[in-house]
Amino acid sequence: MTAAELNIYIKQEAKKIGFLACGISVAGKLIEHEKYLDDYLTHNRNGEMSYMERNREKRLDPTLLVEGAKSIISVLYNYYPEEHNIQPTFNVSKYAYGTDYHFVVKDQLKELLRSIEIKTGAFDFRIFTDSAPVLERAWAQKSGLGWIGKNTCLINSKAGSFFFIGEIICDLEIEPDLPAEERCGTCTRCLDACPTGALTAPWTLDAKKCISYLTIEHRSEVDKELQNQLSGNIFGCDICQDVCPWNRFSTPHNEPLFNISDNLIALMKGNEDLVGKNNFKRNFRHTALQRCGSDQLNRNIGYVIGRVNK
Repeated sequence: MTAAELNIYIKQEAKKIGFLACGISVAGKLIEHEKYLDDYLTHNRNGEMSYMERNREKRLDPTLLVEGAKSIISVLYNYYPEEHNIQPTFNVSKYAYGTDYHFVVKDQLKELLRSIEIKTGAFDFRIFTDSAPVLERAWAQKSGLGWIGKNTCLINSKAGSFFFIGEIICDLEIEPDLPAEERCGTCTRCLDACPTGALTAPWTLDAKKCISYLTIEHRSEVDKELQNQLSGNIFGCDICQDVCPWNRFSTPHNEPLFNISDNLIALMKGNEDLVGKNNFKRNFRHTALQRCGSDQLNRNIGYVIGRVNK
């Protein structure tokens, strides 16, 4: 099988498995992203996410993660939900509606690997989905799967931005795809809509002001001014994606594990008891909400209620 034939085969298999899209890029150092990464860290736009400061060289060069790597297979997995009439008291980001995506996407990547090995035999690889120092959006863009928008999300012209990104870094020689071109144009809806001004300029996100960061990653007390600007969000935030014109092309996913649970619906409607210390793990086991835990969710709920009551 030639490198070009392997490209076509992998994409066909990815589609059969259920991935939204698949693209290929050549493994190597992301020279064009080096200055951006250094600027991001120098200005402490990562906030308390100190892990971003580690493994700088590996973030820029995946061949340091997989010795002898030649190709990166990038995939998108849709999580956009069906419309619902919850009328929430508390908002939770759509990506957290169902089972923790790390389990789901990795299982699908393993299935794709098995399909590839049928044609190629054994090869060296590692699979990732937001689980290692990999600049996933950059590789997806180089693989032709979309461009990095002004809100810093990867945007696909046919499917918007409500998807997870995963990759297989491997030593196979696969014909690469052409990079996607930026198509945000003059639109600034995401910057205009951000309640906290976290998008300080196009393609520039200050995590220290981002609602997703503040409600999930930020462990210490949130500044009082920002507490009043969470817009009802207790876990994550979708505002900059919800207003993006490209998300008019988003369609509901076909993954049962991403369906919203009854417990989450009840929490979003205002049932705070579900995140009590004694039953939080039971109610939200194997979901993304476990990342911040009971104490932090209750803290976030307090911020939202405090704002509403003023």
